[in-house]
Amino acid sequence: MLERLFGLTENRTTVRTEILAGSTTFITLSYILIVQPTILAAAGMDHDAVFVATCLSSAIATLLMAFLANYPIALAPGMGINVFFAFVACGVLGFTWQEALGAVLISGLAFVVLSLFGVREKIMSALPAALRHGIGAGIGLLIAFVGLQYAGLVVDDPGFLVKLGDLGSPPVMIAMFGTLVAGILVARGVRAALLVAMAVCVALELLFGLIHFRGVMSLPPSIAPTFLQADPLGAWRHGGFLGLVFVFLFIDMFDTVGTLLGVGEQAGLLREGRLPRARGALLADAGGTVAGALLGTSTVTSYVESAAGAQAGGRTGLANLVTALLFLLALLFYPLIQLVGGGIAGEGGATLYPAIAPALLMVGAFMAGQAGKIEWSNPREGIPAFLTIIIMPFTGSITEGIATGTLVYSVVSLATGKGRECHWLVHVLALAFLLRWIYLAV
Repeated sequence: MLERLFGLTENRTTVRTEILAGSTTFITLSYILIVQPTILAAAGMDHDAVFVATCLSSAIATLLMAFLANYPIALAPGMGINVFFAFVACGVLGFTWQEALGAVLISGLAFVVLSLFGVREKIMSALPAALRHGIGAGIGLLIAFVGLQYAGLVVDDPGFLVKLGDLGSPPVMIAMFGTLVAGILVARGVRAALLVAMAVCVALELLFGLIHFRGVMSLPPSIAPTFLQADPLGAWRHGGFLGLVFVFLFIDMFDTVGTLLGVGEQAGLLREGRLPRARGALLADAGGTVAGALLGTSTVTSYVESAAGAQAGGRTGLANLVTALLFLLALLFYPLIQLVGGGIAGEGGATLYPAIAPALLMVGAFMAGQAGKIEWSNPREGIPAFLTIIIMPFTGSITEGIATGTLVYSVVSLATGKGRECHWLVHVLALAFLLRWIYLAV
């Protein structure tokens, strides 16, 4: 049955490998189950209900990706856009959290329409090879930068923005040792390298007394405080409704496109620069956002941490099936999730995740290797790709990296008389990104 559903032999993988990959992906992104409720609670939402909504919406979206596209790319509420939801939409703009969920619901329905008509699929196909490889490498650096922060190796600095952290602190030493273990195991071809490194880090955290065992299982809390509380009509009556929906739509669209291309390249899923079954993958993303809004959480999107599962050998939706089941099991294993994905206080009040950092650093290293496929000797290819790569880690946004690279690629192509050599959609996207920046500036 699994062979018929997921084509394991055709994709040169096994049940064991897919289970390992799905588990790796889940553990790598399990922090969202801890972080998401904390962020949305700042908007007045019920912490425990958001936890349940996060588990359920992530499981639903990840299953949709498994059966609509057969890809090992997990989905969950997006980091960054959840901060925008809580502190900008519900803070600066004055939306209630119910109205903000209504805007997320409308944007999710718009995602569905755009995906059904193949708009986002056409965008993915239109991007030139230089930008596709640049997106993958940029995501790799972004993941690695997050890993450095989670490890405590990089901390805030008022003069130069970042500086080297305290190498003598236990969390930093554990993260560095875990990264060394992961690197050695990866070099030796051990499939479970990232999982083993995480387990080693958790064991050391327990040994040093940085985390404390609080049990394994507990009954899940009620979802009632957030379930079906989205208020699209209330959001519609709000003056900034269209702008808010546009922001949710824009960020999720290009974060998803970037993630699918980046992880797809890493996992060897692309065929002649295109992602087969892209429409199914995009529909899964859109459906996840609708489900999340109805359950009570912010925009659901494809996760770059899925590259960890791809690195562990994941090639099919079976890995996603495993990840989705773990999302559901997390409802009963909340104390254990807190043990692995919970943070540790670090320097300057930062929250560190020593057990997760090694996996992010390893994945970042492998994805950054896509930069080697860029034609650097050709300025028309190299300059836009370079800007795509460096903007992502420096702004913390996949969307901004794609926007910069696309705009520069279009302008350079037109200025050198080669505008017709790139897809017309690239120029349309460049204009859309430019108008978006003007809108944000005003």
